[in-house]
Amino acid sequence: MSIQARRKKLGRFLRGSWYVAKAFASTRHPILAHLVVTRRCNLSCAYCNEYDKVSSPVDLEALQQRVDNLASRGISIITLSGGEPLLHPQLEEVVRHIRSRGVMATVITNGYLLTRKRIEQLNAAGLDYLQISIDNVEPDDVSKKSLKVLDGKLALLRQFAHFGIVINSVIGAGIRNPEDALTITGRARELGMGTSLGILHTDGGQAKPLDDRQQKIYRAIVGRRGPGILTRLDRFGRDLVRGQPHPWKCRAGARYVYVDEFGLVHWCSQQKGYPGVPLERYSSEDMRREYFTEKPCAAYCTVQCVRRISIVDSWRHRQTSPRRSRSVAR
Repeated sequence: MSIQARRKKLGRFLRGSWYVAKAFASTRHPILAHLVVTRRCNLSCAYCNEYDKVSSPVDLEALQQRVDNLASRGISIITLSGGEPLLHPQLEEVVRHIRSRGVMATVITNGYLLTRKRIEQLNAAGLDYLQISIDNVEPDDVSKKSLKVLDGKLALLRQFAHFGIVINSVIGAGIRNPEDALTITGRARELGMGTSLGILHTDGGQAKPLDDRQQKIYRAIVGRRGPGILTRLDRFGRDLVRGQPHPWKCRAGARYVYVDEFGLVHWCSQQKGYPGVPLERYSSEDMRREYFTEKPCAAYCTVQCVRRISIVDSWRHRQTSPRRSRSVAR
C-alpha cells in the first residue's frame, strides 16, 4: 500500500470514528443516504428489481442540490447507487461534491466498467469506499457478476485504488452453488479487501429461510469477517437465515434515507412509496415521524445497510405502529 493510500485509510478511520460518535450523540440527523444517480444498468441479473435499460443519468445539478440538502441535515455518509452508477458520465463530480461538503462518499457498483483510468479518477475525486457485489464464480443465467469475470478488476483495485474496497457475496434462493460465496470471500481476503454477505430477497425485500447447507456457509463467512463494531452488534442474520423474525427498530426514513432518481424519499429500495415525498419538501417533522414509526416489513428485512445503521438507536426510543396498514409479502 502506498503512503498516500495509507494516509487516506487513516483519514477514513478518523472521520468514521467521529461519525459514529456523532450518531450516538444525537438522533436528530440522518446517518446514511442512498442516492440513485441512474436507474440504467449494463447487466440484467435475474433477481434484481432496481434497474432498467433506458433511463438517462440524473442531471448533475439536481444531484448536487440533493447532496447539499442532505449535507444541511447533518448527513454523515452518502452512497451512490443505481442501476449502475459508473454509467453516470459525471459520477466523479458528484463524489467530489459530496466530499466538499465534509461527507463520506461511497459507491456500489457491479465493477464491470472499472479501468485503471476510472479508478484514478475516483481517487482524485476523494472516494472513500467502493462496494462490488460478486454473485458466483462462473457466470450463469441468474447473474453475470462472477469472480471469473471480475477478478482482473479486483487486481486493478488492489494496485491503484486509494479508497476502501468491500466485496459483497450473496446466498439464498436462485444461487446454484452457495459454496461460491466462500470462494469469493476467500479471494477478497487474499487481496486484503473487506467482505460482506447479502441474503437474496423476494420482490418485497423479504427473506426466505436458508436450508441447512446454506446456513452452514453463512455461519462460516460471517465468522471470517473482519473487525467492526456494527458487524459484531448485528445479530439479526442469525434469526433471518432460519426464517425466524427478529425484533428490531428500523429507522428508515430518518437515520437512513433512500432518495430515488426522481428525488423522492422512500424507506428503502424495497419499500418504495413510503413516504414518497420529494427530498426538498421532506421536513424534520417527517424524519421524526419515521424515526418513531414501526415498519411492518422489518421482521424479515434483508436490507443490511438499514439494519446496521439502525443498530445505533436499538437501545433507545420505542416505536409505534404505522398509521397505515400494510401487508408485506414474504
